[in-house]
Amino acid sequence: MLLSATAALLFSSCVSQKKYAQLEAEHRTTQDQLNTATVKLNSCLDEKDRIGTQIKTLNNQNAALLNNVGDLATLSKKEAENLEKSLESIKEKDMKIQLMQDAITKKDSVTLALVTSLKGVLGNMDDEDIQINVEKGVVYVSISDKLLFESGKWSLNNRAKEVLGKVATVVKNRPNIEFMVEGHTDDQAIKTNVIEDNWDLSVKRATSVVRVLQNDFGVPPERMTAAGRSYYIPLATNETADGRAANRRTRIVILPKLDQFYDLIDEGMETAK
Repeated sequence: MLLSATAALLFSSCVSQKKYAQLEAEHRTTQDQLNTATVKLNSCLDEKDRIGTQIKTLNNQNAALLNNVGDLATLSKKEAENLEKSLESIKEKDMKIQLMQDAITKKDSVTLALVTSLKGVLGNMDDEDIQINVEKGVVYVSISDKLLFESGKWSLNNRAKEVLGKVATVVKNRPNIEFMVEGHTDDQAIKTNVIEDNWDLSVKRATSVVRVLQNDFGVPPERMTAAGRSYYIPLATNETADGRAANRRTRIVILPKLDQFYDLIDEGMETAK
């Protein structure tokens, strides 16, 4: 009976050790697998963190890029608007330049017609006594002193009215022009009971011409200006008799009406709209 119990105990202990060894082997295997899985998990976690960082960086870059694209789009829009405005401004300036050129052409045509008319009516006069020229769009009619006045006088002679009548015919037919009558003398001093000096004489001669144009030939007075220039704008030297004779003159300056010039431009602008 004791022998049987001892055998049973020995058999039982032998099975438990074998089972234990098996379980221990399985445990080691499982532990190795767990360790391997842990290593892989840690590696995956590290990779996840790295990829997450990359994604965050890319997102930031994309956001910055989108902002830049938006800025570029806005800049391009502004540049396009500025370019369009510049083109419109250039177009408007070109149109104004063309209109001004057209207005100048019309004005030059009027000036040419005026000069032609004056030369036509005064063509039989001595060229040395009457000169007609154009400077910078202004028409000048210069009449020698000997055709209009006696020496040192301001009263017009009979021949003067013949000359002035022909000038009046031309200017009366052009109601849109204005003109100034200038008196010029030589530098020989003059002083009488009526005349103070050369300034006085030049002014009196200019007003004499204006009065005759108004009273005898019906030129509207509001279109005329009388001015004295004394001897300060000579044509020639006052050292010789011929030079002094050239300087004693009456000059009719036909003034361009700038308001009409601009009216032509404004008219063209209205037509172009």
